[in-house]
Amino acid sequence: MRRSINIATLIVTVMILILLTSSPLVIGMRFDLETGATKCITEDIKINAMTVGKYSIVKPVEGFPLSEYDRITVRVTSPLGNNYHYADRKQSGSFAFTAGEAGDYMACFWAAKQSPDKSLSIDFEWKSGLAAKDWSKVAKKGQVEMMELELKKLYDSVTMVHEEMFNLRAREELMQQLIRSTNAKMATFSFFSLVICLSVAALQLWHLKAFFQRKKLI
Repeated sequence: MRRSINIATLIVTVMILILLTSSPLVIGMRFDLETGATKCITEDIKINAMTVGKYSIVKPVEGFPLSEYDRITVRVTSPLGNNYHYADRKQSGSFAFTAGEAGDYMACFWAAKQSPDKSLSIDFEWKSGLAAKDWSKVAKKGQVEMMELELKKLYDSVTMVHEEMFNLRAREELMQQLIRSTNAKMATFSFFSLVICLSVAALQLWHLKAFFQRKKLI
């Protein structure tokens, strides 16, 4: 029985790893940015995870340079507001860092106002976690065999699954604490509501009794 459970667990783990390796954490997009406006994009990044990004203004006509006024300012900040990247009035750029905090990191793009107003198309790619590692460079640098390279990928995938399980467990514990706290507050609120209702009912009975006695009806 134990052996069959272990085999089933192994199969589920392998399936999760296949899904993880087949769907890297990559945000690749093209968006329009109006001059004089700001656009922000967020990405949920775990602590100590590597992240890289690159951005560039798309040339309206291929083969022709961009106008000297076509520039963007880019700032990447952490959930606590720490600045991880800043570039002022650039046509393209990139950033790379290891997250010191867990949560939603924000990349904000701003274009100076022009007259007349125009729209700039921005190509933006943001990778984090496993997708941020250039495995071809790792293999070339270390002169490792393909099997060792796959083992490195597998090890990182297992580590990612392990961390995600701990994160889910922590979130579940926080949710349980919130439920217990809410139940306790609701019980207290219900008790005081019952006391108030009974007090009001008793006060109404006393008032009616006093009224009927004054009218000599009872």
